[in-house]
Amino acid sequence: MRLLSTIRTTTLRTSVAGLALTLALAGCSVGTTAGAGSTTSTTQSAGTATTDSAASDTTATAESGDTNATTAVVADSTAIAEDTHYDDDDLTWDAADEVAVTLADGSTSAAGDGVTVDGDVVTITVAGTYRLSGSLTDGQVVVAAGEEDVVRLILDGVELTSSTGSPLVVTTADEALVYLEDGSTNTLTDADSYADDSTDAPDAALYSMADLTIAGDGSLTVNGTSNDGIVSKDGLVLADGDVTVDAVDDGITGKDYIALLGGTYDVTAGGDGIKSTNEDEDGRGWFTVYGGDLVVSSGDDGVKAATTLTVDAGTVTVTESVEGMEAPHIIINGGTSEVTSSDDGVNAAGGSAETTSGMGGMGGGMDAVGDYTVSVTGGSLTITSDGDGLDSNGDAGITGGTVVVNGPTGEGNGALDVNGELTVDGGTVAAAGSAGMAVAPGAASTQSGVQLTFASTVPAGTAIQIADADGTVVGSFVGTKDTASLIFSSASIAAGETYTVYTGGTTTESEGVTEGTLDGADELGTVTAGEYTQSQGPGRR
Repeated sequence: MRLLSTIRTTTLRTSVAGLALTLALAGCSVGTTAGAGSTTSTTQSAGTATTDSAASDTTATAESGDTNATTAVVADSTAIAEDTHYDDDDLTWDAADEVAVTLADGSTSAAGDGVTVDGDVVTITVAGTYRLSGSLTDGQVVVAAGEEDVVRLILDGVELTSSTGSPLVVTTADEALVYLEDGSTNTLTDADSYADDSTDAPDAALYSMADLTIAGDGSLTVNGTSNDGIVSKDGLVLADGDVTVDAVDDGITGKDYIALLGGTYDVTAGGDGIKSTNEDEDGRGWFTVYGGDLVVSSGDDGVKAATTLTVDAGTVTVTESVEGMEAPHIIINGGTSEVTSSDDGVNAAGGSAETTSGMGGMGGGMDAVGDYTVSVTGGSLTITSDGDGLDSNGDAGITGGTVVVNGPTGEGNGALDVNGELTVDGGTVAAAGSAGMAVAPGAASTQSGVQLTFASTVPAGTAIQIADADGTVVGSFVGTKDTASLIFSSASIAAGETYTVYTGGTTTESEGVTEGTLDGADELGTVTAGEYTQSQGPGRR
């Protein structure tokens, strides 16, 4: 450690004067490739998709001669069709074959075959395309088709409420497609309590025992007033739509997988926000974001997968949660992910992954290293957490993209917590938080960085800037929380070189990794890139 002999005491702009630095080198010997957590997959397996899976768009059209075409734009159809029940044909039909169902209290009617009406209960029994409109203040639509049947439900201005259970139930079918007609507004509201609360009974406002797809350019509001919002006991594809879910318990659940292709899904849930649940079958239990916009506010975990959680494109925003993102394997290949959590932000844990022998890795605690990974190959990941920021109970690797952690201020957690090996081989990493549990990249990392530990915390909103020997700023970071420790790694930092650290100055952005100048900044000291010190972490969580 080397400190400048003179430290300025004048405070200018956002600078913090008189802060001493305990600067440990960030070691980066060029050695082996990144650990298991940083392997880049180029094919989809159990939800691990190609990094460019959303690069091309396909437009599907409902056919009716040359008129009345409806369209929906989805992500790369080839990759998705290989791993889900969904393909282009799901959004292709002849409008002349539609069966019109008009919902009305005591006078529901159907203009075609395949539909029976019993009071305010509508039952669809055969494959086909059914256009629903109107409202039922206390009714139900049931799909009870053959096990090889594909049923399309076009919601074209539907308001459906049940006082006894779920208003829209798929009991049997091969696939069920809920298509939201362009410009339409639709609402599903379930009962406050269900008449049938047995184990296998429906427990969500939209409940399907078959593969379920939601598509179309209309809007859908789902009110889960008793339990869950949307549940598929098979696969779930969210292809499009403007969908709002408000649920007492879990917001959206898919058993075998969830694929978010497009649209906007805004979920508020008292339990988990959105999750896949099948941890027992190989190749199941994954959740991949190929595109679209997902916003989650949850009373428990925000975004969760039983096996693999992947973000390839689009945006994922968790505004409130206990654990922000959780799965045994978490892969960020692209897109923009922002996570806010009261406990761990991004947590590789859960599932049925087995542990291996050992006493933990670079500061991750005394527990054995598990078969868990976090991999960031691209995109932007921003974490604001009261618990650990980026946490893996196994390995973690960063090879691209930007990772920003506004971690805990308490000493019992750290911005980074990895039981196994943490490798940084590319991208930009700024992990800020408390100093007591600070974890740094391991020796196998091929990209260098610096580790800064401040004698006094740097207040939120204060720029921390790193300059090379020529006075050029090579790293600027503005935290949203008080910072006692900062790990900063980027391609601009070379192992063995000496850098000067400043607080204050000017920056182009008010938070996160940014660009800046040293005008009015306070000089704190120097650090040599290439050496890290590891703290003993809090262990597996």
